[in-house]
Amino acid sequence: QVQLVESGGGLVQPGGSLTLSCLASGLSFGNVVMYWHRQAPGKERAQVARAGTVPGGTNVAEAVKDRFTVSRDNGKNMVYLHLSRVELDDSGVYYCAAFNGVTTYWGQGTQVTVSA
Repeated sequence: QVQLVESGGGLVQPGGSLTLSCLASGLSFGNVVMYWHRQAPGKERAQVARAGTVPGGTNVAEAVKDRFTVSRDNGKNMVYLHLSRVELDDSGVYYCAAFNGVTTYWGQGTQVTVSA
């Protein structure tokens, strides 16, 4: 049974930083592409970052690439999203996803609220 468990969300002030974590189990972690998506209030879920299976194969959405970084630790079955210089529009539920070439699995999400 595949499980993705996000953590690290919370309340952060504008300009602050936060690191989200996602622990994966039940899959061959080194062989799956990992994603972070964000769903802001009233908006559709959108991809924020991708961590591929090839070392260095990471991508971050253009709108946030100068503030967000994505990384993975295959030894720990973990993927991370580091948010820096956060803005009000960064608020939302952040979801971790895993794609094994056939199926996409989703975590339950972790809430990030940017507020002064």
